[in-house]
Amino acid sequence: MMNRILPAMALMSGLAACGGPELRYAVPQVVPTEKVAIAFGSVELREITLPTYAALEEIYVETPEGVITPADDLLWADDPVRAATLELARALRLSTGARVASEPWPFDDFAEARVEVRVEEFLADAQGRFRVAGQYFVATRDALGRDRAETFEIAVPIAQGSGASGLAAARAAAMTELAGIIARTGLR
Repeated sequence: MMNRILPAMALMSGLAACGGPELRYAVPQVVPTEKVAIAFGSVELREITLPTYAALEEIYVETPEGVITPADDLLWADDPVRAATLELARALRLSTGARVASEPWPFDDFAEARVEVRVEEFLADAQGRFRVAGQYFVATRDALGRDRAETFEIAVPIAQGSGASGLAAARAAAMTELAGIIARTGLR
């Protein structure tokens, strides 16, 4: 039995050595240009939910036939759920000036509002855009009926010929745009 396992292990090790290095792409930070006044001084952002394919470290793209497939040897530098949550929290803080943090809420007092984002699409589409679509919810502590449930659909062009770094930049721009939408329509 051991005689069969050792050659198989050697073959697998050899194949693994033939593969090229993993290419990991970080999402650049984008500073929002729009400042939005909101009704809350503090906002908690729940962990963003992503579609199964988007929660994996592989970068997924849509083919012209509409098939969602991983791009060859391209990986996100950070866990996509964690990174998307931090991107959105940062963009909300910078665009609103409010105290914004992702869960678990790190401060002693409770946040005045809580935002939850559920993403249905999160990929580079066949038209050369990074597309983010889904729904967000705002729950407030004051019980004044200001809770919100809204949908969003964002498509940011990926610079032609820019490759994976352009895709990452388009993703950053899309998340910054989402922060603006949430601030303008959900947190006022």
